[in-house]
Amino acid sequence: MLKIGLTGGIGAGKSEVSRLLAAHGAVIVDSDVIAREVVAPGTPGLAAVAAEFGPDVLAADGSLDRPALGAVVFADPARLKALNAIVHPLVRARSAELESAAAPDAVVVHDVPLLAENGLGPLYDLVVVVDAADEVRIDRLVELRGMTEDEARARMAAQASRADRLAIADLVIDNSGPLSELAPRVDEAWERLTARR
Repeated sequence: MLKIGLTGGIGAGKSEVSRLLAAHGAVIVDSDVIAREVVAPGTPGLAAVAAEFGPDVLAADGSLDRPALGAVVFADPARLKALNAIVHPLVRARSAELESAAAPDAVVVHDVPLLAENGLGPLYDLVVVVDAADEVRIDRLVELRGMTEDEARARMAAQASRADRLAIADLVIDNSGPLSELAPRVDEAWERLTARR
């Protein structure tokens, strides 16, 4: 089994690279998806979040009110740390379950947005960074996600710098160009990755 850590700054195109790798046969373990699963209604994770943060972080239907929780944790680093202490162990446990269910010869791609920020590179055989110039990422966030330029810059500033991500990369997939140029780059990356199995 080859364990890959896949990361990239917001707007770099990591999700698209993940989708293309899955099409090649990679087993994708998506941290964002799992983070939502572990706090779904009826889970111990949601119960723990509600116990820590109170009923105001729950929507009328009993699900997690993400904007309400975000307003609390992003304004107070201690509260964010408390949330991470609940969610991160649950995400790690579920990720390990999914990885252990993969075939012995699988390429398992852990899609981890905050890989660089949390110093997780050593957990993987290789770290793949999806990269695009900052101005390209800002344009994408404004055009595709409807952010203002200031919002895009603030979100980028809250993440690891481009240089910090590139410093931990074993393989970089450049996604500064149009989407049509990405698939051949991922094809090439897949060949390099599978040669390492």
